[in-house]
Amino acid sequence: MKGFRQMVGGAIRLERVEKTYGGAGGVQAIAPLSVEMRAGEAVSIVGPSGCGKSTLMRLIAGLDAPTRGTISIGSTPVDGPVPDIGIVFQRDLLLEWRSVMGNVMLPAEIKRLAGLEVRAGELLKELDVAGFAGAYPWQLSGGMRQRVAIARALLTKPALLFLDEPFSALDALTRDQMNVLLQRLQTTQHVTTLLITHSIAEAIFCADRVLVMSGRPGAILDDIRVPFDRPRRLAVRETPDFTAIGRRIREHFEKAGVLVG
Repeated sequence: MKGFRQMVGGAIRLERVEKTYGGAGGVQAIAPLSVEMRAGEAVSIVGPSGCGKSTLMRLIAGLDAPTRGTISIGSTPVDGPVPDIGIVFQRDLLLEWRSVMGNVMLPAEIKRLAGLEVRAGELLKELDVAGFAGAYPWQLSGGMRQRVAIARALLTKPALLFLDEPFSALDALTRDQMNVLLQRLQTTQHVTTLLITHSIAEAIFCADRVLVMSGRPGAILDDIRVPFDRPRRLAVRETPDFTAIGRRIREHFEKAGVLVG
């Protein structure tokens, strides 16, 4: 995928993509679906456990291949791992024997890129952990560890940032702080963002669009535009418009029997 970065622009397009594991008669994880994500857009995916959210993210990232359909980023078909991407998982996957700065700089070392020390420091400052650059992961709280993981994912200025349940293990207050921080980063870093979450409130607050997925095989039940300007304050979650979007999402799950109304 040589020259990928010059062609990306961060726009994502899926056409009739589906995924089945185990060949004929196997388990269908993703039903045929088509969707587009604009460059610089923040999109969240919410759905019940096992609906294929993480599978869909892996397909877009090129870490797995669809059974049918096509995926493209910019004008480039995805036919293998996408290099211009930062990924943050539920587990931060920090290396305990490396300092915070050492963890953030790891992508530069792997890709043999020089001169990113200044950017690493800027990211740590923006993520409010600059004072811990010389500390080790075991000395940090869960929220601070995820801040470091996000800084590492953004170090090489990827066109895409994918987050797979990154805040689910955090306490409620820390999760709120991370939600505010994430939507601020989306604005300052101009990165196309895909967030997988089980939290309806988080999905709405952090995104420009919310894709609502059905139970397995995963299909897109709704594509909801979020109307709130950025930057956002947590108080927006108490507004009638925010409540209405949350109710619309819950109604889909109630009809599917995922939630009891």
